[in-house]
Amino acid sequence: MEKLTSSPRTGHKTLLYSELATDLEGLQADIAIIGMPFGAAYGPRSYTNDQTNAPQAIRDVTDRIVRHPDHYDFDIDGPLLQGRSDIRFVDCGDVLPDLAKPGDHYRRVELAVRHLLKGHALPIVLGGDHGITTPVLRAYDSLAPVTLVHVDAHLDWRDEVNGVKEGLSSPIRRASEMKHVAKIVQIGLRAQGSGRPQDYEFAKNYGSVMISAYELHEVGMPAILERIPGGGNYYLSIDADGLDPTIMPAVDGPAPGGVTFLQARALIHGLVKKGRVVGMDIVEIQPAKDSANKITCVTAGRLIVNLIGASIRAGYFDRTGRATSTN
Repeated sequence: MEKLTSSPRTGHKTLLYSELATDLEGLQADIAIIGMPFGAAYGPRSYTNDQTNAPQAIRDVTDRIVRHPDHYDFDIDGPLLQGRSDIRFVDCGDVLPDLAKPGDHYRRVELAVRHLLKGHALPIVLGGDHGITTPVLRAYDSLAPVTLVHVDAHLDWRDEVNGVKEGLSSPIRRASEMKHVAKIVQIGLRAQGSGRPQDYEFAKNYGSVMISAYELHEVGMPAILERIPGGGNYYLSIDADGLDPTIMPAVDGPAPGGVTFLQARALIHGLVKKGRVVGMDIVEIQPAKDSANKITCVTAGRLIVNLIGASIRAGYFDRTGRATSTN
């Protein structure tokens, strides 16, 4: 069996007191954390950007995210795993690059997520920059059709940057090319990123549902959820700069007016109730820019807690109600 992930060497070995499980072949689990620290660099300086430290930085604030897994949590109306001793919650470690095989970590994370889906797990991916969404999302072809729900300040529809087509500016463009991605909804758009007018037109012509942060604040998250088809499979990709920098300041491109925590929580709970959330990633955190109380990483962790608790309460992991994969 090819070794796809590596366990953390320092700090917390797992997120939220989960079980470490790095042997993915035949793994049976309900909820699986996996780190993907490295994307596809645009230049030599990008190889060691601070976002590569984010998966471990989020793990390391475990006891600030959840003081104790058996304590009552008001966000999810119960303990982290809802008192369910039968729920298997694992952390699979990180997919790291092989210097002798540049780019091969994209193949390995796709294969890792395929193993997790085959074992009926809900993968939650810790980035890394937003380029990591591309290989992760490729693994979901057995769950077609998938609706991609994207929270971000930026459009991410560039075809390439410096000849690199699977970097952080292109994940939504690449998703639009995947046959199993049936619909794309983008929430929290504002300010200016790498997108050019022609990228915006391409997204509009594709049929992306683009919702600015200002529209969200005007109409509210319940109205936005009404625009997302019900009964489907949802993959949720959260760029930290999609949220307001007052709660997620540790990003490269902070822009005021972003999605609030309450809105992001409402989105997660709303998607869980509308259909089935089959995966989530959180990307673009730069830990060195975080505040002293690590609020960015704590906020990321609290969004993960909300998905875990809501999905368990919705019956995702009842023994008779598991999702199946043909992969």
